[in-house]
Amino acid sequence: MVVSSFPSRSAAAAAPSAAALDIVQHWIGGRLTKAQGRTLEVFNPASGQVARRVAMASNDEVGNAVASAQAAFPAWADTPPIRRARVLATFLNLLNEHRDELAAIITSEHGKVLTDAQGEVTRGVETVEFACGIAHLLKGNFTDQVSTGLDNWTLRQPLGVVAGVTPFNFPCMVPCWMFPLAIACGNTFVLKPSERDPSASLFMARLLEQAGLPAGVFNVVQGDKVAVDALLDHPDVKALSFVGSTPIAHYIYQRSAQLGKRAQALGGAKNHMVVMPDADLDQSVDALIGAAYGSAGERCMAISVAVLVGDVADQIIPKLAERTRQLKIANGMDPGAEMGPIVTRQALERIRAYIDDGVASGAQLVVDGRVDPKTGRAFTVPGYESGFWLGGTLFDQVTAQMRIYREEIFGPVLSCVRVKDFTEAVNLVNSHELGNGVACYTRDGNVAREFGRRIQVGMVGINVPIPVPMAWHGFGGWKKSLFGDMHAYGEEGVRFYTRQKSIMQRWPESTSKGAEFIMPTAK
Repeated sequence: MVVSSFPSRSAAAAAPSAAALDIVQHWIGGRLTKAQGRTLEVFNPASGQVARRVAMASNDEVGNAVASAQAAFPAWADTPPIRRARVLATFLNLLNEHRDELAAIITSEHGKVLTDAQGEVTRGVETVEFACGIAHLLKGNFTDQVSTGLDNWTLRQPLGVVAGVTPFNFPCMVPCWMFPLAIACGNTFVLKPSERDPSASLFMARLLEQAGLPAGVFNVVQGDKVAVDALLDHPDVKALSFVGSTPIAHYIYQRSAQLGKRAQALGGAKNHMVVMPDADLDQSVDALIGAAYGSAGERCMAISVAVLVGDVADQIIPKLAERTRQLKIANGMDPGAEMGPIVTRQALERIRAYIDDGVASGAQLVVDGRVDPKTGRAFTVPGYESGFWLGGTLFDQVTAQMRIYREEIFGPVLSCVRVKDFTEAVNLVNSHELGNGVACYTRDGNVAREFGRRIQVGMVGINVPIPVPMAWHGFGGWKKSLFGDMHAYGEEGVRFYTRQKSIMQRWPESTSKGAEFIMPTAK
């Protein structure tokens, strides 16, 4: 398959001339559509150079995408689930075949290291594998003789046109939480990916086309808030899935409720990792370094707070500091890289401002990622001086009143909070308004059991730093990390993208027994 306008692995860091810039377009009705209005710059974060531009959809362009999906819906909904699954199975094979190409696209626009991008694609593959079992997942329930001569059964039917709005940090995995299951259930789909790294969406659209998906079943509109609001307001969009910040998740949930739409809005996170005094320190350090600084901390499941119980803090802080200073930060295409750049200059400036605020609030800055320890100057990577670079940052003596503790930084900043015992650690986590993910490192089985039962967080890891559930379990947090009743993917996703219908049926004798005026009951 030939896919134009996407970078090769060797060209991922190259900066094209302004005249040669490609425009990442929309995918509507099974084909690319040319941009009709605004465009925004898409950067290579490692070089800091503009790599391409992306179209910003207007209300009319969003309307065209929804109309295309609406037109495709009746025939796709009537397609037997097993045939829908076969299309997805072909798409699954293509995803596996082109995994490295897709990962290189992600690295070139997001900045995460290539191995991490490959892992993202693999997690997307797993949700497609789950969706391929849709024929079993859509089975209904049947009760024979629910009353004399009366049978009752339930079935699940698709909603119609559904939409997904996805974040920059996982341009393959998070869309794959949504569209494979949505279209497997018989819906048609409109994806609005992040404008910061939009190219992966078109790569997947082409793979779906090659897999035999009918035109109009899957559409992509590039854009910003204009496109999101157009999807929210369109009467033919029956449900919307979202992953992003808490304020936007809350906005989408409220607006959807006002308009009578289903919403599944996953918000922000402030994930804690509790380290008990009996924990294996080397394992705990490995877990914290990988979970805090992997993907430059730009993960909704990143550990951003280490809760250090008792005297473990004095033992673990020096080890964390040493490992943080040793992080191998480089262009994500470098095979030795452990951490790449920040996604945009604006994000870099926001994270640096949080570090400034932490210092001003009285937290102890143990490792300052803004400064290159070798030169004393602003941190950068040789050969990529214009990139959006920041080193790993480590704070100690952080308190619950500080902004760096309360708010989601979404960068490579780890805050260490000291507590006296297990109960104080649990109360600290439970008091935070966000409840996405949490971890506890311990050798004590009773502590592990009590932690899992008492903690008020949606996804819990015991000696697992990033407890992202597998595709058949579903993903979602508690409190202000999730607005809506159902988690993403898994059986929760099937319920979200379908609605239940109950059918009661009787074949009476030909002789009428007259009108009945009482509430029907089992007889």
